[in-house]
Amino acid sequence: MLKVSNLKKSYQTGTLTYPVLRDVSFHIQKGEFVAVMGPSGSGKTTLLNCISCFIPHDSGTISLNDKDITHLPEEQLAAFRNLHLGFVFQDFMLLDGLTVFENICLPQVIADKPIPQMEATAENLCALFGIEKIMQKYPAEISGGEKQRTAVARALMNHPYIILADEPTGNLDSKSCKAVIDAFLQAKTQMNATIFMVTHDSYAASFCDRVIVLKDGQIHQELSKQGSRREFMDELLDVLRELGGDGDEA
Repeated sequence: MLKVSNLKKSYQTGTLTYPVLRDVSFHIQKGEFVAVMGPSGSGKTTLLNCISCFIPHDSGTISLNDKDITHLPEEQLAAFRNLHLGFVFQDFMLLDGLTVFENICLPQVIADKPIPQMEATAENLCALFGIEKIMQKYPAEISGGEKQRTAVARALMNHPYIILADEPTGNLDSKSCKAVIDAFLQAKTQMNATIFMVTHDSYAASFCDRVIVLKDGQIHQELSKQGSRREFMDELLDVLRELGGDGDEA
């Protein structure tokens, strides 16, 4: 589904070059829930931004569903993002002037899809994620967990190849965090969704099938869940402690 090969990215400041991603390669299968973890400055968010083509990378290839997306013209890339990528951000990125239902419909509005199809899809997603009772409310009237479940539903509107989530539980309390993770698990189980999540939260990551750990812009280790969720979280915490950062037990 997603294949990243020999990805390199650096930033230039004056005469100095700072490498951020150093020859990163990995593959995510359809229906997998994969997290990226690592200390601050390890390249997690830069990796996500390169995959979404929000920022250019220096070299390497990014393929999604066997299509190389690294050299698409900007107009084609914008359409590709809307139709085939779903995004979930830490700060929700909901439009305050639209209701929950209207926010969820937005990707299909942009894609100019038929209204009956759009509304039926949105209603089904609201039912799936337990937010049908707040469909006509505005973002200011709902909780953080409800906002993030709304964002997950919106991300799934066009049945994307993959959902890219950037610290989706970062601003949430433990109850809301669990509700968002449950939404991802429902999307995976019931819609065969593929999810790629950047997180510092070992609790959230422990629900994933696999975790890619970055250090200094390189893949330090890949961990697959073999036993219970709690055992997997303990394993993640051990690795992150060795690296010296960004393992949140809360």
